[in-house]
Amino acid sequence: MAEPVRLFILAGEPSGDRIAADLIMRLRRQIELDLSGVGGVELAGQGLATLYPMSDLAVMGVTDVILNLPRLLWRLEQTARFILKNQPDTVILVDSQDFSRLLAQRLRKRSYRGKLVLYVAPSVWARHPERAGKLTPLFDAVLAVLPFEPAVMAELGGPPTYYVGHPALAGQNKAPEAVESGPLLLLPGSRDGELRRHLPLLRALAPTLAALPHVTEIVIPTLPSLRMRLEADLAGWPVAVTLMDRREDRPALYASAVGAICVSGTVTLELALARVPMMVLYALDGHQARMFDQLGRPPVSLPNIILGRTAVPEHVAAQFSTAELEQAALELLGNKKARQQQIDAFGELSNLMEAGQPPLGRQDPAERILSILAA
Repeated sequence: MAEPVRLFILAGEPSGDRIAADLIMRLRRQIELDLSGVGGVELAGQGLATLYPMSDLAVMGVTDVILNLPRLLWRLEQTARFILKNQPDTVILVDSQDFSRLLAQRLRKRSYRGKLVLYVAPSVWARHPERAGKLTPLFDAVLAVLPFEPAVMAELGGPPTYYVGHPALAGQNKAPEAVESGPLLLLPGSRDGELRRHLPLLRALAPTLAALPHVTEIVIPTLPSLRMRLEADLAGWPVAVTLMDRREDRPALYASAVGAICVSGTVTLELALARVPMMVLYALDGHQARMFDQLGRPPVSLPNIILGRTAVPEHVAAQFSTAELEQAALELLGNKKARQQQIDAFGELSNLMEAGQPPLGRQDPAERILSILAA
């Protein structure tokens, strides 16, 4: 009997946790694994005993990083020591780009002997294209979740990159019609900084949106680990809000939703593939706002980035007018034709995600990992 493959996997936030768990599930259909790493509830469901809480890595923005820097540096060193001591056959780092890059640098300098894979490519197509080449000595391969990324990484001199799709493709809602009425979904993010910046904005919008005749209720899909935090915040809201923290309930919720207001991130792709019309909102900290302006205010939601056009309205700023956000939300939620136009665009997005971008089609992530291990 063959020895189990010793695999270390790290996910630093919920979206990466879902991607990582999907990969482990696929690999276990073909090989036996000796699993270690860092993750959340999704990886725990695949049998991972996390080295430390995934939430220790879930920070975004310069301010949050500075406030948490001592802990982040300790976790970086702790992770490197664990990997070097145990020498797994492969290390797969899922997103968490800065932490993943710094960890890979430490492992290479200290002669880690196994394979190093980055799952979720950095957005070198959006900013700092020079990062692609700097990844080449660090990673044996990159698994990309956006169909155009392999070509971009090749052009910029990055590591071998393969498009493997996204787990959200498995949960698509093929319904072509916008619903007449249903719940409105609010998705304020999962990091502490995101919640701190977005919950007050959503609270200000909630009374107007809850009064719409075709909005039956307001629901916040969340994580079990955030329930207590959100319950405390929602106790002061002027309207009733339902929390839903069971991930298995999401497909039915998405299928019935009239629309969503969400932060930018992986959830925009998940909602698009479920055919949920949405408005994207992101409140920037000061540094993020300056960088966003310097970059020319590029699109931030994955559906718009993949389609190459504005299918989803985006509102990204450091300061917002509640009246302007209300008006934008009403223009979408109160207009079935606008919602249907989004759903039609999401069908096009689905086709692109399913097939990949010629000549580099979509590959199975587990098959790609097995090929890397065999090389």
